[in-house]
Amino acid sequence: MKKRVLVIDDEPNARAGLRRVLEDLGCTVIEAANGPDGLAAYHQHGADLVITDLRMPGASGISVLETLHRDAPHLPIIVITAYGTGETAREAIQKGAYDFISKPFELDTIELIVRRVLKLVDLEQQNEALKTQLAPSQDVRTIIGSSPQMQRVFEMIQQVAPTRSNVLIEGESGTGKELIARAIHRLSPRANQVFIPVHCASFSENLLESELFGHEKGAFTGAVSLRRGRFELAHGGTLFLDEVSTIPMATQVKLLRVLQERQFERVGGTETIEVDVRLISATNTPLESLIRDGRFREDLYYRLNVVHLKLPPLRERRGDIPQLIDHFLARANAETGKRVSINRMARELLESYSWPGNVRELENTIEALVVLCEGHEVTPRHLPAHILGAQQPTPLPSHEDLPNFDNMTLEDLERWMILRTLNRLKSRTETARALGISRRNLYRRLKTYGVL
Repeated sequence: MKKRVLVIDDEPNARAGLRRVLEDLGCTVIEAANGPDGLAAYHQHGADLVITDLRMPGASGISVLETLHRDAPHLPIIVITAYGTGETAREAIQKGAYDFISKPFELDTIELIVRRVLKLVDLEQQNEALKTQLAPSQDVRTIIGSSPQMQRVFEMIQQVAPTRSNVLIEGESGTGKELIARAIHRLSPRANQVFIPVHCASFSENLLESELFGHEKGAFTGAVSLRRGRFELAHGGTLFLDEVSTIPMATQVKLLRVLQERQFERVGGTETIEVDVRLISATNTPLESLIRDGRFREDLYYRLNVVHLKLPPLRERRGDIPQLIDHFLARANAETGKRVSINRMARELLESYSWPGNVRELENTIEALVVLCEGHEVTPRHLPAHILGAQQPTPLPSHEDLPNFDNMTLEDLERWMILRTLNRLKSRTETARALGISRRNLYRRLKTYGVL
């Protein structure tokens, strides 16, 4: 969807230059030559971003900034002026400007800053879409899982969500740590504020510090303008730090100070910024082992780990797998316009696989099966080789290689499935129940196979 940008500047050449940059980025541009016209244009058309000059006939840029920030607190506003000073820039930022740029400016600089702002706009719009999708009337039951392990997780979410306590979520990759973090935010008093995720492993040490705390113009090579960090942007809301085990020691010191004093300085800056942020962090590596190795601060661990929530891997809550398969199958069918089903044998193979990649692996597998299925039914021959290999049966009384399903008769396939299930469950009663046949029917077939 095209972003709408409002440009307020009394200089036609400046507006024309900005229009070229913005249209090259795929934006719809609305122009105004003074403050009052700019405010009228915003209230008539709206905007995802406002770029305003500071000195103009009529209302000044600061006046426009104050009015827009009051009416739309989350609207990003960039202030441009040929009369900029450090004091002017500080005033603009304090009154809600996202950035402050001095004239004359390079168009490449404008493009870089606008790209960054539009990424932020996308993030906030995605957050709003999530709030709409998961309305306040819904609760943690929107997360798939009826096993006792997940019920305990849900109970903890309900207990911790209304508080301000920091939460540390531990679990293997693919177990849904961010989904749980979003549920905590959605059920908290901060639900109407922003939820901002940061995947710490995606950034180098210097970039992570700038990402979290922001930086001043000229703080380092490439810092062409002031930038607000994720802590500042998450003020009043929730900040989710994924893979906190990867945070470098130097950044851990600054993070500890934020948690202790709720204030920080941008990289290269001296101004102390106070924030009110609820922090939820996640790790797939037990932090205690990193503390023993001297790679994670113990004092920071205790600040992060006020409430500890451990997510079970999928192999430890197998009872949820059938429900997850149905959920992902229905969603994949809806997205592709297909009506694909999974037959009993293929489903049984999926349900008994260990799923080392957890829920994410299961979701991706079901989506791929639906997309690649040329008919209307997924059978064992459609399953990935690693799933079939992991489910290789050990028939009684001899060991067989994984069969070639394409060359098997229905009788061969039935024999393979019965012997495989018996080998896995070790109980004839449980085997008959799992296969949906009577014990007498099972005994008769086992006798035919020479097992009895």
